Amino acid sequence: MLVAVVLTATASLLARELYADDRNAPPPSAILPSAGALPPGEQPGHRDVRGTRDAIQHPMYETVRQLLQTYFDAINGKNYERWRTTVTADRIKNMPEETWRASYRSTQDGSIVVYRIETGPRGSARVMLTFISKQDVADAPLELPEPCIRWHVIFPLTVEADVWKLDAGPTGASPQHEKC
Repeated sequence: MLVAVVLTATASLLARELYADDRNAPPPSAILPSAGALPPGEQPGHRDVRGTRDAIQHPMYETVRQLLQTYFDAINGKNYERWRTTVTADRIKNMPEETWRASYRSTQDGSIVVYRIETGPRGSARVMLTFISKQDVADAPLELPEPCIRWHVIFPLTVEADVWKLDAGPTGASPQHEKC
């Protein structure tokens, strides 16, 4: 059921972006790139976090963009200490450095696009995004042993020590993904 909801929401957001009136379009850096059109040699694509019109109009967009940029830069740069600054204490506890390094040893992420930000009860939010990861097949998820994967995820956010952090939880536990 959650799979159908996420796929439907993602498809409707994509359709809305494709058929939207462009007269009030944001600057080119905020326009949704066509990640599917990248030739294999150019994947995973741009490394900067971008947003759809819907996302960039949200008051939390710049906070979310900076948090995700640091998160993905840490993964791409293999910087565990930097990654720790972006996630909750529970995520750190469940992903010690040795496990993190093994999980992301060959991962390179790109084509990162925030589609939607939804605030929840005080100090919580959810972010719907897509990104592409390239990795050695041996490091890919067991259910999708591919060198290039397009991810569709919802990241839960929470405030911890007065700072927004990526949280663990059911919304981030079952991401949708397919071969690039």
